[in-house]
Amino acid sequence: MRVAGTVQESIVDGPGLRFTVFAQGCPHRCEGCHNPQTHDAHGGTERPVSDIISEMLKNPLTDGLTLSGGEPFAQAGDCAEIAEAAKKAGLNVWIYTGYTFEELAGAGDGGARRLLGFADVLVDGRFILAERTLEYPWRGSRNQRLIDVRRSLSEGRVAEL
Repeated sequence: MRVAGTVQESIVDGPGLRFTVFAQGCPHRCEGCHNPQTHDAHGGTERPVSDIISEMLKNPLTDGLTLSGGEPFAQAGDCAEIAEAAKKAGLNVWIYTGYTFEELAGAGDGGARRLLGFADVLVDGRFILAERTLEYPWRGSRNQRLIDVRRSLSEGRVAEL
């Protein structure tokens, strides 16, 4: 997997103590993105998924996994493998994406739908600089939503937290 980096003990990428993976490569390239170094799909470093999973499982105090970026759904297969390991370890899974829930749920890409199936919370939508806010927890702009993925999938509609 191509990654921009990982953070072993993040407290800003969702609730609790989180292991965060920053995927490398992003097709959205949002103006004002706070991670513009992750946009280039050829940047970052290539790492075996098994190494990332081992790193994630090292700290027994970790509450959850956050997949961020870049765009995790651009590497959906690798991210799904990490998310599946997190779920097996009892961790909750948050995913930050520039896509909307509706785009992902209707995607013909089986990898994207598989990854979405492991998510507990999806923070969706492109970052919009004109809607930038520090008022909403875990979001950068007002258009972004915190979505309860399991409930949304079972009800067939977006269920926000």
